[in-house]
Amino acid sequence: MPLSEHEQRMLEQMERALYAEDPKFATALEGSGLRTYTRRRVYQAVAGFLVGIALLMAGMVAKQVWLSVVGFLVMLGCAVLAVTGWRKTPKPGEQPAGGPQAGHRPRQRRSMMDRIEQRWQRRRDEQGGH
Repeated sequence: MPLSEHEQRMLEQMERALYAEDPKFATALEGSGLRTYTRRRVYQAVAGFLVGIALLMAGMVAKQVWLSVVGFLVMLGCAVLAVTGWRKTPKPGEQPAGGPQAGHRPRQRRSMMDRIEQRWQRRRDEQGGH
């Protein structure tokens, strides 16, 4: 379920407050996790796609069909990696189901998210459910 505009503004305010309070901790949280890993893989797949285009064009210029076929296959493989990687990227605030760093402090992150969610619920209840 997407966040409302009000919820997005509140989340942005919380992020800014975290950066203002402890920028080192905020940067450490930002650089870790499945989201960063998946984003990096998507970027690598895009770079590989561009290499595939270069191979395809080089094969056409050199009139080497096999090189063009290899370039096309590289493009196809990288496109599949990029699309599947992009779909697996968790949205902000979403808990990843698993991944390369699944055992990398999930308890701390969960408890922090639980506390944030509890505070959010308390504020919503106090404001009358807005």
